[in-house]
Amino acid sequence: MSKFPIPDKVLYVCTGSKCAKRGGKDMFKTAKKFAKYQGQDMEVIRIECTDRCDWAPVCSISPGNIWLKEYSEKDVLKLLES
Repeated sequence: MSKFPIPDKVLYVCTGSKCAKRGGKDMFKTAKKFAKYQGQDMEVIRIECTDRCDWAPVCSISPGNIWLKEYSEKDVLKLLES
């Protein structure tokens, strides 16, 4: 059994239909670029639906189990920097 590196932070971005229309798809692309160029030990994962469409767009940051609703890209990137 082989081992693989476990990231310090994981950002789960919902890209279901409502979230994608309200900025989730753009957030996913921006966060991937941010993670690549920041050099942080962070992974960005696209998820299809969190079933929280009333609060779209939605994302989650682990560790800490932080959920964000109706976010702006600036808010998410500030949290990822800290």
